[in-house]
Amino acid sequence: QVQLVESGGGLVQAGGSLRLSCAASGGTSSTSAMGWFRQAPGKEREFVAAVGWSGGPTNYADSVKGRFTISRDTAKNTVHLQMTSLKPEDTAVYYCAARYGTMIATRESAYIYWGQGTQVTVSS
Repeated sequence: QVQLVESGGGLVQAGGSLRLSCAASGGTSSTSAMGWFRQAPGKEREFVAAVGWSGGPTNYADSVKGRFTISRDTAKNTVHLQMTSLKPEDTAVYYCAARYGTMIATRESAYIYWGQGTQVTVSS
């Protein structure tokens, strides 16, 4: 069983930055590809970014490409999402997820384990 604990959410003004972290433990979390998803009020959960088990490769949604960076600290088994140039439309609950295997994926259904989510609010 893999446990995922997110942190780092909060309130920020448009144009600002935040860094989310996801600490993974248990099971095969150290060799699992991981991803970040988000869900805005009244919308479906959507893919944000993913990273392979060793820190690469990475993949990003078009809406965040060039603004967000996903990285992995393999020694601490922690995944980070550095978010810059934040926009009000980035406001959502952000979820960390892990899947079986080392290959990254963008589909929500490919991920087995989910964190509890952390709120990110970007004010205009």
